[in-house]
Amino acid sequence: MKRVHILVEGQTEEVIATQILRPYYAERNVHLSCSLLATKRSARGPDHKGGVTSWERMRGDIVRLLNDSSLTALTTLIDYYAFPSDAPGMADRPPNGTSLDRVRHVECALAEAIDNRRFIPHLVLHETEAWVLADCDRLAEVMGGPCHALAGQVALVGGPELVNDHPTTAPSKRIAATYQEYRKTVDGPMVVDALGVEGVRARCPHADERLTALDRLLGI
Repeated sequence: MKRVHILVEGQTEEVIATQILRPYYAERNVHLSCSLLATKRSARGPDHKGGVTSWERMRGDIVRLLNDSSLTALTTLIDYYAFPSDAPGMADRPPNGTSLDRVRHVECALAEAIDNRRFIPHLVLHETEAWVLADCDRLAEVMGGPCHALAGQVALVGGPELVNDHPTTAPSKRIAATYQEYRKTVDGPMVVDALGVEGVRARCPHADERLTALDRLLGI
């Protein structure tokens, strides 16, 4: 059986990887595992997990995981929003490009920096909550209240992945402003699970592009 490992940013991405992506790939005879980024390493105790603090820490995790020769592929599930400024490609992103142009530029730079064909970087445009905004109707059902304003905002910008990365208007901020009781690690994955991986791929072109690259490497 082929093996793919996903390096994830936080608990929400961990739930999506284990509860949604894992069974999806199991149906394709691929075993999926995942781990949280280590944000601080300690000689005296366990590492602190979750979040992206610097490229060097992230690079260390990637290199260590690629040392496992049994892995067919290594990918990531990390937000493009607030991605470390010291990471390859961040400083020279095309100033006049679209958000898709910019995230592709960074992903290509990450791949070049690691220089291992088994590594398929995936930066979620702009946050994994964009996948939640891909199904506002289901979000309204889960939260028990309408979200016409959110659906209108998604339609206005041209799709959930194009909801911007401003600190006050990023996908997670918009959802939290509409539903104060929203739980990132519970309600978000519930919406994504109902939409399904194929639904995410249909409504989030960049996610589909990255998963297609992964599928191609896996030969599925």
